[in-house]
Amino acid sequence: MTGTEQGIPDAKEAAAVVERRLHPVTPLRRAWAPVAVLVGWALHDPDQAQRQLTRLTTTTLVIGLAVLIPAAALYGFLSWWFTHYAVTGTELRIRTGLLFRRTAHIRLERIQAVDVTQPLLARVAGVAKLRLDVVGTDKKDELAFLGAAHARALRAELLARAAGFAPETAAEVGEAPSRQLLRVPPGVLAVSLLLTGATWGTLLAAVVVPALLWPATHSLWTVLATAVPLLGWAGASSVGRFVGEYDWTLAESPDGLRIDHGLLDRTHETVPPGRVQTVRIVEPVLWRRRGWVRVELDVAGSSNSVLLPVAPREIAESVVARVLPGVTVPPLASLAPAPRRAGRRVPLWWRGYGLAVTDEVFAARHGLLRRVLALVPHAKVQSVRLTQGPWQRALRLAHVRVDTGAGKTVTARQRDAGEAADLLRTQAERSRTGRRDAGPDRWMTRGRPD
Repeated sequence: MTGTEQGIPDAKEAAAVVERRLHPVTPLRRAWAPVAVLVGWALHDPDQAQRQLTRLTTTTLVIGLAVLIPAAALYGFLSWWFTHYAVTGTELRIRTGLLFRRTAHIRLERIQAVDVTQPLLARVAGVAKLRLDVVGTDKKDELAFLGAAHARALRAELLARAAGFAPETAAEVGEAPSRQLLRVPPGVLAVSLLLTGATWGTLLAAVVVPALLWPATHSLWTVLATAVPLLGWAGASSVGRFVGEYDWTLAESPDGLRIDHGLLDRTHETVPPGRVQTVRIVEPVLWRRRGWVRVELDVAGSSNSVLLPVAPREIAESVVARVLPGVTVPPLASLAPAPRRAGRRVPLWWRGYGLAVTDEVFAARHGLLRRVLALVPHAKVQSVRLTQGPWQRALRLAHVRVDTGAGKTVTARQRDAGEAADLLRTQAERSRTGRRDAGPDRWMTRGRPD
């Protein structure tokens, strides 16, 4: 059960709540569940499935299909019929379940993000999914499917109510206006993927490893079992990313930063203001001559992880300033390197370590070929830890680890032990004062209607 369990509403509130069903196309999606069970069984035990199929006569197969197809259709219809949702003054209520009933009470003020996604077939049918990230749960609740226009209208209503608009006016507020900040051209995205070392490394492994296995095993199945996953991994890291990040558009609105992307499946996401815990600026080695970076982020309770797939560094830093108001990305020259003696513990790679602490953020860098600069606002720090192994103690080195509300950790690696001890004490104080002075996390920055 998601959110907070509510008591029995009074008669007036119950009368005002209108329960709705999902789009009529939904049964077609849910009818595949029984078929998926059979397919899963066949994939789990293909030999047994093949033996069972060879025993079936044509008459038995026709009778089986005549029973299975209507049963799947009936299951899809009943699961749709018994699914309802309603928006009250304080929560979104979702009732599901054919045999076992489940009611989710999603408190509006605990909603982290409301995203609209449209898989390819859903786009053809003119429907969309409404996915909700809620504080305190890793599982996403979703309404699939709604009419595309209705999904956007419901999303706007939920955001308006979460922002404090009265229920009777929230539906009339509509979607907040947006202003496009940038759009990643498909050509730039394609070139950036070609210049990513992971893509070429995986392709190289897909060629070299099977070539080495064949003389050793002379087994075609062993070679295929190794090559196919490697090729699939290479495809996912290049073609898959291109399809998923195609036509990446970033816009600014009172809701936060809106992200639209996808070639086949279109996704409309929102980065909530005040909820971002960590921002990472990633700079692969082959991107540096072009001045490109990738911006990733961590949002508590949300699956959003990419803000910009590729962009010039100056544009990326201006976007970071919008996600983290008042924060300036520290220049690379201002990052304090690790002590030279750290090279005894981490040869060569110690040169990629750096640290900068400003009035707004804790910034730590690591990596030589793929440099990653992580920024954590002081107000988002949940705990600070100093860790030191035996070898580090001998070299007078230590790690300082900063934990955030998204369950992630940013580490200042191989710092001088005295510096680390001072940083541990001062960072704890910065975090305390940062949380005290931080404003409330609200969905919208626009005011209530007069």
